[in-house]
Amino acid sequence: MSDPFDFLVQGDVRAAVDAVTDLDEQGRRSFAGGLVAHVRRRRDNWWWNDQAGALAVAAVGCLPSAAAAAELLGRRNVSLRGVDAALVAQVGRTRGVPWLGELAHRLADRLRRDDPTDGWAFVAELLTAEKAAAPTGDQFVQGWLALMAWPPEGQRPVPLVDRLRADVFLDALVPRLFELDGAGTRMSFDEFMTDETFALPRALARLAGEGRLNRRMLLDGCVSRLLRGDRPAALRAFVILHALLEPTATEVDGHRGDYLRLLADAPGPVASMAQKSLRALDGVEVEGLLDTSRAVLVRPDKALVRTQLAWLDQLARRHPDRAAEIAEVIATAVDHPAADIRDRAGTLAARHGHVVAPQVVVGAVGDDLPPPAGSLPAPPAITDPDELAEEVASLLGGPTTASGLERVLDAVVRLAGGDRARLKDALTPVLWRHRAGAAEHSWVPCCLCGLLGGVLHAAADPVEASGRRGRWIAALTAMRRRTPGGGPSLDPRVPPPHRLLRARLAEIGDRVGPPRHPGLLAAPTMANGAIDPEVLYDRLALLGHRDAWEMDLTQALLRLPARVDEPLAARAAALGTPAGDRLAAWLRAGGLPTPDQRVVTLPRRERRHGYDWGYDELPRQRTHVVLSPPEGVGDPFGLLTVPARSVDSYVGDAALLWPAVLPGYRGLVAAYALPDIASGADQDLSGGAAILPLLAECGGDGGPAVDLALAYGLGARHESDRVAAVDALLMLAASGDLVAPTVGAHLGTLAAVGDLTLTRTLQPLRDAAAAGAPLSLWRLVAAALPSLLAAPKAPRGTADLLTLAAETAGATGVRIDVPGLAEVAARGGSSRLVTEARRLAAALDR
Repeated sequence: MSDPFDFLVQGDVRAAVDAVTDLDEQGRRSFAGGLVAHVRRRRDNWWWNDQAGALAVAAVGCLPSAAAAAELLGRRNVSLRGVDAALVAQVGRTRGVPWLGELAHRLADRLRRDDPTDGWAFVAELLTAEKAAAPTGDQFVQGWLALMAWPPEGQRPVPLVDRLRADVFLDALVPRLFELDGAGTRMSFDEFMTDETFALPRALARLAGEGRLNRRMLLDGCVSRLLRGDRPAALRAFVILHALLEPTATEVDGHRGDYLRLLADAPGPVASMAQKSLRALDGVEVEGLLDTSRAVLVRPDKALVRTQLAWLDQLARRHPDRAAEIAEVIATAVDHPAADIRDRAGTLAARHGHVVAPQVVVGAVGDDLPPPAGSLPAPPAITDPDELAEEVASLLGGPTTASGLERVLDAVVRLAGGDRARLKDALTPVLWRHRAGAAEHSWVPCCLCGLLGGVLHAAADPVEASGRRGRWIAALTAMRRRTPGGGPSLDPRVPPPHRLLRARLAEIGDRVGPPRHPGLLAAPTMANGAIDPEVLYDRLALLGHRDAWEMDLTQALLRLPARVDEPLAARAAALGTPAGDRLAAWLRAGGLPTPDQRVVTLPRRERRHGYDWGYDELPRQRTHVVLSPPEGVGDPFGLLTVPARSVDSYVGDAALLWPAVLPGYRGLVAAYALPDIASGADQDLSGGAAILPLLAECGGDGGPAVDLALAYGLGARHESDRVAAVDALLMLAASGDLVAPTVGAHLGTLAAVGDLTLTRTLQPLRDAAAAGAPLSLWRLVAAALPSLLAAPKAPRGTADLLTLAAETAGATGVRIDVPGLAEVAARGGSSRLVTEARRLAAALDR
């Protein structure tokens, strides 16, 4: 007997319409119960395209209320993208339901946070068909914004301003733009037809000019949003809209107090806008301006402070009776971090009657950093299937961390050798909910989705394991197969640490399940991935004469400290097992040999035939570290090899797993991760430098790769990456592992040829000096300056770097010769570069 709900599996929308047409009340209740039961018991419980359309028709055709229909159609596993809302509305009207508008509102509240466009058009069409009021919830507004930026495929291209003018939701949703946190980020798109930047603010301003939108509402909304604040990138659209509205002097005066608050506290671009608006007024109250100026003059924004000083200078000239009071406020800036600001403030304060006493700075010689804390112990092992299910849900639902991954892998190996039925009951719902193991992302070479999901399914159910075994064996065979050069025959886009990780997953999936298995040999004992050698010896003794898993043991050995330990090697050899012999040989060799390292500058790849959209986004060149095994040393897993490749690689978050693969080989991991770290500086990508603090927690020599990585990290586009670079720099300095002159030399060379934006490095360098590393920073900056001073045109920011050099040199009292400094200081004129060169030269002559 066929299932009455086969039309759902087949995605037969017409059959769904037929199934719910002409049902009486009793039949409708029975059909509704069967529908809900079918959805709940269906194993492959994902609905999209025609399947989702059939489900929507069936739900509206039989369920008793909007709440019940929204509960079914608003589930995360139901995608209403592309579903025919007109047909669903027709089914509802045929049935005579009065709640289609309410259903649309309930579904609007359930739109996905990560993709509010999924189902938005369905909701909007249902609202329009029912002539219902527009929802104003956050996700509905976000979806509207996203579709304004890029309308659905198949629609005739229409200029944004024309689409907005005719949009039925415009009047209801525009005021919400000023209330919704983060909306400004989605508002910053370019016009897809004309490439006009900030298309939405421009379109809103045009509609205000036409009278289609209330101009006062837009202006008040901008000021209100800017006062509430948001991330600087999210505020930029409102700054643009404010400028396009061109507020009159009367309108600015009406918001005078608001602009003063923005000038004092808002991010730089917003404060500059407020400053410009207030300066256009004739009668700004002196007391209010002076109070605000005290806050402005200590801000790090040099252009803002410089303009404020000029404004106060003019104010003192116009009000000579209050010049002394104004001069006292000007003197607030004599402690500013920028030396030229300090000099200017002192000059202006003295001009108007306030003499600033000279400061005597007594600095401590050397860095003042707390001792390194050392690596923490690894979290305790998971012992219960329910705890494992929670960890798996966290691992699959968020970023994959090395610590979380290792805990889960060790637990599935141990628990699969115990109560398999209980493990299956705990894991299966989690795996289906997260679609674990559904497929690899083929466009992401380092994707672990399919392998990790397969391991988890295999641990829960031996039947699942049998269907995947061929793939695992193929992966392991490829890892063991050797190229003529001796390395593994694998995808060259996957770096060696990730190859090993993938091979380990394949091995675990292939072999998981032996009764009473003691767990993985490679389970870390320290949070950074390292293993105590004594613990590994104990694990091998417990394993006895059972075969150790090849990749598991290989990973365990790589997690040992890279040093010779002859006493433990003798004990390992005495075990009389192949695994014990491998451990003994490894301990006697002291780990992996040190590879040959060479710093090279590589061009971007060749332009491909036809349209090559990615080529122009690549930097013209990138400095890279090439690794190769020492003469006569084999490299069976390719771990000592980083070839010279053209610039065209990015692995994303996958790199964050590598420090735990090789926790004693900091320089190796840095060489593998260098392309991603560099991409934050020369391609403005984000997240690449997040690995730097993890590298600092590793052991082993850094070498040129770590020095280059720090230089690129300090010049990253995104602040989070620069903060990560500073954290790593301070950790390395505290442990004595920072080679500051080499980092500085790389930074100067990269900035001098335009491969790194020097101005981005200034604040992180200042932060590191202020955090207790002035001597390290002075050594770094002193090594960076020669290349910058020798450049045909000194990069923007060189003068600021000279200022920092003078400050740190004076604070530490350490003299370091800077080639080229005397020549720049001896130039004529009073340019900022020459002035700051003279300042540093004077500091070194004391």
